[in-house]
Amino acid sequence: MAIKSIDKAVRPFRFWIRLVMMAAAVAPALAQVQPLDAIVAVVNDDVIVQSELEDEIAMLIPELQARGAALPDPQTLQQQMLDELILERLQIQRAQSLGLEVDEATLTEALTNIAARNNMGLMQLRDALEANGLSFEQFREDTRRQILTQRLQQEDVVKGIQVSEQEVDRFMETNRDSLINRSEVRLSHILIALPENPTDEQVEQARSEARDLARRLRAGEDFAALARARSDGGRAQQGGDLGWFPIGEVPTLAAQPAQRLGRGELTDPIRSPSGFHIIRVSDIKGDAPEPVTQTHARHILIRTSEVVSDEDAKRRLEQLRLRIVGGDDFATLARSHSDDTGSALNGGDLGWVNPGDTVPDFEDEMDSLAPGEISQPFESPFGWHIVQVIERRDQDTADELLRLRAKDALRLRKAEEAKEIWLQRLRDEAYVEIRLDELEG
Repeated sequence: MAIKSIDKAVRPFRFWIRLVMMAAAVAPALAQVQPLDAIVAVVNDDVIVQSELEDEIAMLIPELQARGAALPDPQTLQQQMLDELILERLQIQRAQSLGLEVDEATLTEALTNIAARNNMGLMQLRDALEANGLSFEQFREDTRRQILTQRLQQEDVVKGIQVSEQEVDRFMETNRDSLINRSEVRLSHILIALPENPTDEQVEQARSEARDLARRLRAGEDFAALARARSDGGRAQQGGDLGWFPIGEVPTLAAQPAQRLGRGELTDPIRSPSGFHIIRVSDIKGDAPEPVTQTHARHILIRTSEVVSDEDAKRRLEQLRLRIVGGDDFATLARSHSDDTGSALNGGDLGWVNPGDTVPDFEDEMDSLAPGEISQPFESPFGWHIVQVIERRDQDTADELLRLRAKDALRLRKAEEAKEIWLQRLRDEAYVEIRLDELEG
């Protein structure tokens, strides 16, 4: 049996234009960029040139400005973006060495989905990009690279991640609120204001004050009392209470905290042009988890190895399937032939399987079967299988559904941590030469 694949364990696409909504803001910045052929970094047998670096910086700046984030100084921004480009290049090289690729059908489907999320057809997306001076072909190839790096991360990082029931128990004790489907949140707010065009000293003073308030709040001081005494926000005299918001109408600054934080939890200070904000989720209204369909299934697994090829495994399972269809007992054959030692002792029985408990290849095949039906041999990352669906049921136990969400959240967290270690190892094992100093000279 195998853990599921986590598409969301890796970060969403970082597109060249941050999607079409940013195109108008990006185009003027691109117009100022003068592409150069100067090499800014050597990455193994490949190079990154200055025009690539300048393009990426030009498209990142509008996104940071739209979020109200403070821009790093030019030298820091340049170095950070170059580091990101180096990591992307290393991942592409690793993917190529493993023979991974993105076919045209997959790429076209991804582009169509991007267009649909922006209420466009594919041709409209092309027209919108080109109307703002952006290359559709460049966008297309960047999308291909992002899909490729996701596949690589799935293969090299995510596939081996497991979550124990004890880890789920601990997560549920402290993070139950974060698993609820939120319909509304009640927010509270403290603002330490900044004047227009503040000096560096004023910014640091406000930042220090906001950090001190966050520390005091986490130590147990009353939020409403501190808001009345220290906040420059418009609702200070109401204890910073902003009231209830439907989850889709939460102000942009608070959108992520509103989705992520539990009752009573607060953010670190968040910088915006108006100052430093502390946001607390005071209360949550949530929808009850929706029922899920569980499947009672059993399977036989044949793993491939140096002596067992894909063809051998498939042929053995075809023969076993014919015997079962002919009247032989599935459980008896599973005990004798299955390489999944955990389920083989139980005649291949997997028990009740929830959505997301198995890898996508296995789940897709299982879901396509009617009760009593036996699949044809199929492949997953763990080998070759045949699976039989015994029965199905609807399960509406809220606690069990919340545990599924907790397991997904833990997989995502582990995947992010594992990915950071993996990226650092890629960088450490590579030959990388930075040439920014030569350009400045």
